[in-house]
Amino acid sequence: MSPSIHVLDPLTDPRWDDLVARHPRASVFHTQGWLESLKQSYGYEPFALTTTGAGPLDDGLVFCRVRTWAARRMVSLPFSDHCEPLVETPSGLAAMVEWLDFERRDGGWRSFELRPCTPIGGRPAGLAETQRFMLHTLDLRRPAAEIFKRFHSSNAQRAIRRAEREGIEYDAGRSRAHLEEFFGLLRMARRRHGLPPQPLEWFRQLLASFGERLTIHLARHQGVAVAGILTLTSRSTMVYKYGGSDSAHHARGGMPFLFWRAIQQAQAAGIEVLDLGRSDLDQAGLIAFKDHLGAVRSDLTYVGIPGHPSGGSRVSVLSRAARRVAATW
Repeated sequence: MSPSIHVLDPLTDPRWDDLVARHPRASVFHTQGWLESLKQSYGYEPFALTTTGAGPLDDGLVFCRVRTWAARRMVSLPFSDHCEPLVETPSGLAAMVEWLDFERRDGGWRSFELRPCTPIGGRPAGLAETQRFMLHTLDLRRPAAEIFKRFHSSNAQRAIRRAEREGIEYDAGRSRAHLEEFFGLLRMARRRHGLPPQPLEWFRQLLASFGERLTIHLARHQGVAVAGILTLTSRSTMVYKYGGSDSAHHARGGMPFLFWRAIQQAQAAGIEVLDLGRSDLDQAGLIAFKDHLGAVRSDLTYVGIPGHPSGGSRVSVLSRAARRVAATW
């Protein structure tokens, strides 16, 4: 028999926080801070499925109900590069997928999508590929000198040395001033790509939810911020989530310098992995930048119902543009 499925609110049920704290595959995207930010900023409704009736959770699969002008969807999770099912048995995952498919049909939802970090073994019947990306991660357990040596010599290493000669300075914090400077740089970058920025309120909510687990890293030239990245930390992993820069200062090497200093800061704090996030398969420049930092590539494949056979390399230009305009949710 299929396991029984129970629905819980991960924002109010303390068992969810306990599961995330102890599960080896849980990430920053499973945390209550991330889910609370999605709810407060966008009105998305988080819920989680489990096969556990009472007591500490043995497993869990978290989703958000997303209502937009285009469609009603269930996503695990919006704005999240990946969200691994915290499910140990194929039968448990299959029962959850069956529940989701019934909910999709019965509740008038157009689709649901899972965003696993690793391929799902014995994929439940009906799940099909929906989107494909590339994920980069960097092992920070090696000595800093060895990490730097693995940077691309004529790109990353040279840019960092150029930044140091140019007098670029590193500044990290989470004050209102840091956020406003970062947001200005993000807005510049989004404008260069013809995209609207995420709302400032989203970043304010992230800061309120994550506190000291969120850091804004800024590269300054003569006191002026020229590049910035925002990272989130969960246990031994630091996630690079957003970044922006002033193109007038690109030649100074601010962005590679910024990542190098963020890596050093992460190592000092005991962080073991830098998650550089997903890249669209046609974003050659972004992929090359992450490669030049010595990060390891892996495939990132989303699955769902209803699926479509248009993997990342075959997604139409129109649908790809629509996905980016929607701020990659």
